[in-house]
Amino acid sequence: MTPVKWFWGFLKKYSLPLFIGLLMTTAISVLSIVNPYISGLIVDDVIRGGALDKLPQLIMILLSVTLVRGALRFAHQVIFESCSQGVLYDMRDKFFRRLLVEDLAFYNRKKTGDLMSRQTGDMDAIRHFTAYIIYAVYENLLMFAFALLMIFTVNVKLALCMLFVLPFTALTTVRQSKEVRPTFARIRSRFSSLNSFVQENVSGNRVVKAFAKEDFEIEKFNRENDAYQEAQLASSRVWMKYLPVFEVLSYLLNVVLMFYGGYMVIQGEITMGNLVTVNGYLWMLNVPLRMAGWWVNDIHRFLTSVEKIYDTYVEEPRIKMPSAPVKSRHFEGNIEFRNVSYSADGEDIVRDISFAATKGQTIGILGSTGAGKSTLMNLLCRFVDAETGQVLVDGVNVKDLDLYELRDNIGMAMQDIFLFSDTIEGNIAYGRPNCSFEEIHEAAVMADANHFIKEMPEGYDTIVGERGVGLSGGQKQRISLARALLKKPSILILDDTTSAVDMETESYIQSQLKKLNGQCTVFVIAYRISSIKDADLILVMDNGRIIERGTHQELLARNGYYASAFNHQYGEIPSPEEMQRAGLQPGGSASDVSLRTAAPA
Repeated sequence: MTPVKWFWGFLKKYSLPLFIGLLMTTAISVLSIVNPYISGLIVDDVIRGGALDKLPQLIMILLSVTLVRGALRFAHQVIFESCSQGVLYDMRDKFFRRLLVEDLAFYNRKKTGDLMSRQTGDMDAIRHFTAYIIYAVYENLLMFAFALLMIFTVNVKLALCMLFVLPFTALTTVRQSKEVRPTFARIRSRFSSLNSFVQENVSGNRVVKAFAKEDFEIEKFNRENDAYQEAQLASSRVWMKYLPVFEVLSYLLNVVLMFYGGYMVIQGEITMGNLVTVNGYLWMLNVPLRMAGWWVNDIHRFLTSVEKIYDTYVEEPRIKMPSAPVKSRHFEGNIEFRNVSYSADGEDIVRDISFAATKGQTIGILGSTGAGKSTLMNLLCRFVDAETGQVLVDGVNVKDLDLYELRDNIGMAMQDIFLFSDTIEGNIAYGRPNCSFEEIHEAAVMADANHFIKEMPEGYDTIVGERGVGLSGGQKQRISLARALLKKPSILILDDTTSAVDMETESYIQSQLKKLNGQCTVFVIAYRISSIKDADLILVMDNGRIIERGTHQELLARNGYYASAFNHQYGEIPSPEEMQRAGLQPGGSASDVSLRTAAPA
């Protein structure tokens, strides 16, 4: 399918009103030939012929035609504008729906500002084409043809002289069209780049201010802005070259009429009324000639925008719904990884991973940055697919499960926290928007968020800024945790969820999570030993592999990577009696040095 055919798929829904609008446009074009003809009759029959009794009738015809044309023009403009808004609504809706089914790899390749430009500038070019260009080009082509036909009825030789400029106009239009189209592709590309840059800087304004890099960013913005301006000017230089040609050709018709038409009147070949009639038709020839260059620009702007949107729309997600998915509204939460490997861009991320978790167990995952911890959870959620091996949920490969049901059974408090520009209550209830406030309150209490929420001016109705601006890192983490807990999922994933909270808060959250014992399978990804010490199974990862597994005590006894990490965070490994007395509680830790400093054993 071509981009234009794809666009037609949206336009044909409005084919009936568009057909009616084009019929009105045709009527307007036909009526346009009446007034010049009547004006010629007034000159010949009334002014020169003395038939004053005809004047009221002729004037009434002029007024009636003008009123009818005005009413039809208003009606058909309303129709085309309504259709354009309908096309825009349908296209935006379908494009946005397509964005929601794209996978993580798609968003890793695309810039946010670039995608935004598809929904704004490119869509507006399509609206302008549907609302104006379609009927304007059609109407002016009809008027040009009707006017030329009427001039033939007045005098063939005069009409042939008028027709002389058409080949030059057509040649100029074709040459301009070839030159201008690539410039619009560059304009859309530079606009997307500029949009992406501005969006990135607005989102990262705190970093810019923290490093006092305003001047540096302004310099980068100027380069982007200059590139966009140059693309616009390059396009403008094309029509600046051809626009004077269209103007000269249109005024050439006036010259032909004044000199050759005046000569014919003197010679008695045509009457003065005929000359007035032809002069009245002259604007119907001039407008298409003068506007041809502008319409070429608008048409190519439309074609470029449709291509940009369509190229983004047709990108197929790598993660797709299975053709015959296994349905299961509620999962038990039994998880198994069988010899799972995954790589990206030629680099192995996880290799030969195998482990199992039964319903109600807590699995802790520990490892240095880049060890592949989060990738395991991405494989479980099917954000990415394993290249070899299988990820099983309740004995079924995740590739065979209904994608939305799978993710609906998983609650995630992610490492990269995103809060919407909404109330705190709305953010917590995002996964279950129809839940009661009591359930929201209960989840906030479990996440140790209730106390700081109540202290805010509007409590749970407090609006948080974009991405949670206005909240501390620990507060955002707790809201994210409450959002995951409220889903009451079969599988709960906590990806470094308590890294920004103090040890006392972490201990409280862990005690609350123990209340979920048996209700769901919990995966805890962490750098701090204290976050995973009570897990039923701890997986220690390094360089994409599981290098150690077992309980806290078993791993300490092996004196490997885990024991080394423990030593970095808590000092020398205490005796069992001392560990029992301390219980690894917040007050018993010697330090809270991050695992990122722990070297593999």
